[in-house]
Amino acid sequence: MKSLLLAIIYKILLPLPLRFLGIKIYGQQNLKIQEQFIIVANHNSHLDTMALMSSLPFHQLTKTHPVATAQYFGRKKWLVWLSNLFVNTVLIQRKEDVKIDPEAAQQIDSSKALTLLENKLANGHSLILFPEGTRGEPEKLQDFRKGIGVLLQRFPNIHYIPVFINGTGKILPKGALLPVPFEASVRIGKPQLKSSNVVEEIVSEVRNSILLIELMNNYK
Repeated sequence: MKSLLLAIIYKILLPLPLRFLGIKIYGQQNLKIQEQFIIVANHNSHLDTMALMSSLPFHQLTKTHPVATAQYFGRKKWLVWLSNLFVNTVLIQRKEDVKIDPEAAQQIDSSKALTLLENKLANGHSLILFPEGTRGEPEKLQDFRKGIGVLLQRFPNIHYIPVFINGTGKILPKGALLPVPFEASVRIGKPQLKSSNVVEEIVSEVRNSILLIELMNNYK
């Protein structure tokens, strides 16, 4: 049932509105190379997740989980339910997050964030991760949290897929309720294996791979 719902949302209902809003997606074929991966992208808008989910092959939808913080999607019980059903999210709680609604907390796995994500990967699932940790300023890449480095260190055979997203922060900025059409792009790079075993170096490597896509985009 859930696989059918996700297919209807992301393969039938969303693609046309995303194009209408001005979002163009490049490199979708790179998502078909590996059966398991961690998509790593910069983050400026809630539309980022929608665009990436709509880019996935049909059979990957139920096994791919956008990672979100309970600070936003865990505030209310109905938000937890909606994010799981319609977005297939994995909600994580961070130490700095504000206290969430007690009823909502009952629906959220209380495992440590990294443990929760490791369990998903160990079971053959894929992740969509925004290492900046939150929506930043449009077109400005913030520092990355080290979680992506830890995950790739512990799962060295899982490929990461760098993605550079441009313009979505102007279509639906942080705090906005309604989107406004604007030219935007989602550029999906090729799957890569980390080349270092040091967490900090892995984080830098992943960040640089996204910056490289940005640089190539600027020269087009």
